[in-house]
Amino acid sequence: MKILVTGGAGYIGSVTTEMLLNEGHEVVVFDSLEFGHREAVDSRARLIVGDLRQAEQILGAMKETRPEAVVHFAAYALVGESMEKPERYFRNNLGGGMNLAEAMLACGVGKIVFSSTCATYGQPDAVPIREDTPQRPTNPYGESKLAFEKVLNWYHDLHGMQATYLRYFNACGATQRLGEDHTPETHLIPLVLQTALGQRASVKIFGDDYDTPDGTCLRDYIHIEDLARAHLCALTSGKSGPFNLGIGRGYSVKEVVETARAVTGRPIAAEMAPRRAGDPARLVAAADKARSVLGWVPVHTELREIIAGAWAWHQAHPHGYGR
Repeated sequence: MKILVTGGAGYIGSVTTEMLLNEGHEVVVFDSLEFGHREAVDSRARLIVGDLRQAEQILGAMKETRPEAVVHFAAYALVGESMEKPERYFRNNLGGGMNLAEAMLACGVGKIVFSSTCATYGQPDAVPIREDTPQRPTNPYGESKLAFEKVLNWYHDLHGMQATYLRYFNACGATQRLGEDHTPETHLIPLVLQTALGQRASVKIFGDDYDTPDGTCLRDYIHIEDLARAHLCALTSGKSGPFNLGIGRGYSVKEVVETARAVTGRPIAAEMAPRRAGDPARLVAAADKARSVLGWVPVHTELREIIAGAWAWHQAHPHGYGR
């Protein structure tokens, strides 16, 4: 297929673009490069620099390229920032998404795989989290993603658009060529590894009084290659609706730090800090539906393996892409 990948210069988008190309698909990347990296875009893909908030830009790209499907990653994704500047998240994640959906409708593109998030669930009543768990976001980031899911529900019902929502848990890891390079960096594993590299004095642990075994937050960490593979499964499945993506096991913040110390052989100083607003105590996926319906099976499920791969990438790219 010819596939338009929005946000294809970003962390997960670049890995998915590479995997789609390796599977023989033709890929057009649409990215503003506000946070993405030109260097991360596979040379076999065509890159169109554009902003989803500018309706004419995405409509023009859609008319010119005429894709058969869209994989939609492009979004703001900082929970803390969303609590301070909610308007940015609704304008970009919801407004930009609506411009994308309108352009698809105008050009007869009837299939979209949407990069959603477990943040749509908020603080769940029970763990692991299933797709029918009530969605009660605790931050504007999660609310903006949920709002676009609802938009796509209506496009499916009214226009027959095939809309698959992949609700990620914590994306992590690296391939040999591609890894995490965010500014600012907020994800735990790269922050820990930057500390191991001596680029940070310490890593902060936000809260140690949660209702978890060691008092720190539990998260379900899913490797980017497994995430990318799920998008390929969704594209060919013919199925609409939500699917959780996770390994079904939670690792605590302290476990991540300790595992990174073991992998890197470096001390990695950690300091306690107050809880962050909007952080649930436990986010662990029940991903049975993705396995049974999409035929998706995660391969990289051990924390040590995930951190080892990320550590190799960060050592090879201590200052990220092109710097």
